[in-house]
Amino acid sequence: MRRPPANHFDERLVGGIVDAALALDDDPACRVIVLASQGKHFCAGADFGDGGGFDRDRVAVSERLYRRAARLFDVRTPIIAAVQGAAVGGGLGLACAADFRVAEASSRFVANFALLGFHQGFGLSVTLPDLVGRRAAADLLLTGRRVGGEEALRIGLADRLAEPGRVRETALAWAREIAAAAPLAVRSIRATLRADLPDRVRQALEHELVEQARLWRTADCAEGIAASLERRAPVFRGE
Repeated sequence: MRRPPANHFDERLVGGIVDAALALDDDPACRVIVLASQGKHFCAGADFGDGGGFDRDRVAVSERLYRRAARLFDVRTPIIAAVQGAAVGGGLGLACAADFRVAEASSRFVANFALLGFHQGFGLSVTLPDLVGRRAAADLLLTGRRVGGEEALRIGLADRLAEPGRVRETALAWAREIAAAAPLAVRSIRATLRADLPDRVRQALEHELVEQARLWRTADCAEGIAASLERRAPVFRGE
């Protein structure tokens, strides 16, 4: 991703990642994909400001984006996400779509949807509990709190912790370990372990989209997004 410093995503960026990953499935020279980004943050999620795409028909944009993103779970090549800085909201969803996540102590994982007033997306209803367990996932989703790299490693949200400034190098070194194994066996083992994950994600995505569309119409959601853009604490009234 080359949209520093925040690497906000949209339909074009997510679609480009999906298309590139699916194309690499057919390249015998590619045995592992490392998903990385330029700048301070891995991915700060959607840009709800002017020009971010989500300031217009949010429902239609999200439907196209998430249904296209679901194809990322069809990729047959192992994916390692190199997470420097923040992975927030949909950026967290993108990181959790990978098989593994490499972080550093200063990395931050944030499921901030409830603080914005709407439901989580990107299949996080499936991927986050799969990684950290149902109770820990509920804690992260209901509070929207930040999780640093060391806690992320402890709860299973991150898989390896790199030295400061060496997230990408650590992810590449891990990728080379996997790439040294028999590629047909790697894909076969991975497919067995993932089992029905793509189907579960697609089913969850449809529910997430319905809930997002409903909550985006609420006053609390308008307040949550406005407060985020204005960098202040939101005041929710349950309306």
